[in-house]
Amino acid sequence: MTIPTTRIVLITGGSRGLGRASALALAEPGTGVVITYRSQAAEADAVVAEIAAKGGSAVALQLDTSVSAGFPAFVAALREAIKAKWDSEIIHALVNNAGVGINMPFADTTEDAFDQMFAMHVKGVFFLTQKLLPVIADGGRIVNVSSGLARFSMAGYSAYAAAKGAVEVMSRYMAQELGPRGITVNVIAPGAIETDFGGGAVRDNAALNAGIASQTALGRVGQPDDIGGAVAALLSPGNRWVNAQRIEVSGGVLI
Repeated sequence: MTIPTTRIVLITGGSRGLGRASALALAEPGTGVVITYRSQAAEADAVVAEIAAKGGSAVALQLDTSVSAGFPAFVAALREAIKAKWDSEIIHALVNNAGVGINMPFADTTEDAFDQMFAMHVKGVFFLTQKLLPVIADGGRIVNVSSGLARFSMAGYSAYAAAKGAVEVMSRYMAQELGPRGITVNVIAPGAIETDFGGGAVRDNAALNAGIASQTALGRVGQPDDIGGAVAALLSPGNRWVNAQRIEVSGGVLI
């Protein structure tokens, strides 16, 4: 059975963390959400169920964004899924969220670790978006997820932050070249968030949590819902004129 919908949003890495929060923030009647997961199918299915409970509709598809050779097959699977679920041939928004971080001193960073960061956060975002262009509606939206670490520095994140810096430059070029189709491209740059990122250090290390909170204007570290709400707001109809912008969602850390 197909479910009527007015727009479809694809969120990579939507089974947990910031992607899950974004998917749930978008869960409402009339919006279809496609989330991807790398290996945790049960977590993805749970998010789909949560979205349904909120009155939305969703599907989950497997995708490893660090392996670009799999992108054509993913796009084919996406086409099949949105046709079966919503009788649609297009998506209206793409949130490039999937990724992992590493905390490794610059002097100790290996080529393998560096390549992992760039394969997932740069090459993956670049070529997945490229392959999805025929499926994204004219007038659609793209949101690429960066990090506050591309603006300020914390020891141990040089490779991850360098990759996110590349995402920010890439996003401006996407906005320029996709503008004729009316597609906007913006960057969300989260600050420190209580998730399992980096082994859950911000969430689980009370001293680190308090230290970051003390340097944040709003006096706390972020919650996943803080980012989910920002992504949903950026994709709202009223934000149609926001384009080629880096929007840091950090509560005002290190300002």
